[in-house]
Amino acid sequence: MVEYRIDRRSGVSTYVQIVQQTKQALRLGLLEPGDKLPTAREVVEATAINPNTVLKAYRELEREGLVEARRGLGTFVRRSLGTAPAAESPLRDELDAWAEKAREAGLDRDDMAALFTAVLEKHFQGDLT
Repeated sequence: MVEYRIDRRSGVSTYVQIVQQTKQALRLGLLEPGDKLPTAREVVEATAINPNTVLKAYRELEREGLVEARRGLGTFVRRSLGTAPAAESPLRDELDAWAEKAREAGLDRDDMAALFTAVLEKHFQGDLT
């Protein structure tokens, strides 16, 4: 099951963070079709956010066709975004090693994110996917 982590200092709205984290879990294969998302109550207890925020995020995921709410049962994953390598893959291991080297070189999280984003932009110029 996915555990949401809310960064109140990020400038990204809470419901968007939930949507993004759910999509990331789908891409990495941590969530698969049929899996149940945590209930709004469980998310509220773990993150101390408003239940309506959770419901708004789940409605957005449902609108995108990624999950479906089943009355009285919960919210379930409908489809995967799993084109990324699995959570345990050689590519992930290489990226992990790169992040470790970057930290040792004195880069912080924002520095690494900026560098990684720049490389992505170089490789995906003009690609709007």
